[in-house]
Amino acid sequence: MSAARCAELRGLLLREVLGGVDSVLLDCDGVLWRGGEEVRGASSAVRRLQESGREVLFLTNNSSRTRRAHLLKMRALGFEVREEEVFSSAYCSALYLQNHIQAKTHGQAQARVRDKVYLVGTEAMAQELEAVGIRHTGVGPDPLVGQQGDWANVPLDPEVGAVLVGFDPHFSYMKLNRAMQYLEDPDCLDGAVETAAQREAHKVGKPDRFMVDCAARKFGLDLGRCLMVGDRLDTDILLGANCGGLRTLLTLTGVTALAEALAHRDSGCPERQKLVPDFYVESIADLLPGLEE
Repeated sequence: MSAARCAELRGLLLREVLGGVDSVLLDCDGVLWRGGEEVRGASSAVRRLQESGREVLFLTNNSSRTRRAHLLKMRALGFEVREEEVFSSAYCSALYLQNHIQAKTHGQAQARVRDKVYLVGTEAMAQELEAVGIRHTGVGPDPLVGQQGDWANVPLDPEVGAVLVGFDPHFSYMKLNRAMQYLEDPDCLDGAVETAAQREAHKVGKPDRFMVDCAARKFGLDLGRCLMVGDRLDTDILLGANCGGLRTLLTLTGVTALAEALAHRDSGCPERQKLVPDFYVESIADLLPGLEE
């Protein structure tokens, strides 16, 4: 384990690192804002990164908003962002399923593909599915009805070929039960109900690399010249390890204290090393000195 891991990014090191970075991937909540307030200096840092010619993209696991809603919030807080620069778990889930359905359609030209999604999630996730032409069912309350003996045979939509699970304010036993029954069919794609269905889910949000792959394809990124900036070790920083060494920067304006990262670094445990950032700063605003002409 190199002693350079989890180094404070400042001075000459800051300039050296930024000199090798063409693209910056930013987590949002905890890095750019906290609650409804901008992290002091965050919009200035993002604007300066953009003015320097670097690609600045925004990666969030928040599936409660559409990309458009994320965009409006960011602009209200002073960030200049285009919708195509925002990659949310809701949007990337829709892209993943679109690719899956297209691949199955190509492979089953003579048979109808079950291209409907059972969604355990938010209205925002539903809107992102609709935006790429995917039909869905399941949004909203699904209360228990009938007797316990009826629950093992609830009505199922025969056109459903995938189950997608995210944050759902109406999550219930009946939704879990219905998802499990869809997943009894081995051809039904599982988006998250692992324990109950005893199947491994296909994950889309951070720390899975699919979100980064979406951004890389869209913008032609060289991951060797990217920097991932986030405040969570188990999502943003682990993402770096899952992307084959994507460099990572921890900001201390969110949920992680420096002591936690240092404890992982000094643990001697190979798995915990994946949670160690390459660098840290108190705030994203600390990048500004390295961006001065």
